[in-house]
Amino acid sequence: MSRPTRRQAIGVATGAAASIALVGTAATSPGAASAAPGKTEAPAPGPAPFDEVFQGRRIQGAPAAADPHAHGQAHAQGHAGHDAVYRVWIDGRELHVMQHGSSGWSSAINHYERFATPLDTARTAVASLKGAHVVPFDHTA
Repeated sequence: MSRPTRRQAIGVATGAAASIALVGTAATSPGAASAAPGKTEAPAPGPAPFDEVFQGRRIQGAPAAADPHAHGQAHAQGHAGHDAVYRVWIDGRELHVMQHGSSGWSSAINHYERFATPLDTARTAVASLKGAHVVPFDHTA
């Protein structure tokens, strides 16, 4: 019977150590703590709503469920029937914003730039517009 090589032994030891570290990290993460029976944890909060004047323009943003401009459930949906996660308005006109997972937010105006929050996205869009109005986003065009 042949003995394992040094390379094989180091590979097994490294794999075992990585597995233990991964299990230990998952067990100590905040979401890993089990809740009391019958109680569920609230989902992590998203970006906070905002309503401010920036460079003379009123910018507003809110999660789609808290939409101050909504006129029924169908209006609270984004383009192509997908549920809108967050909505932003500049002077009452909607600015189409998109969340790109953990890499940030972008808008129809600054599509190739990523911003940390929808507020940062709206402020940059206002600066880019230079006084022009937001043109409504038409997903059928």
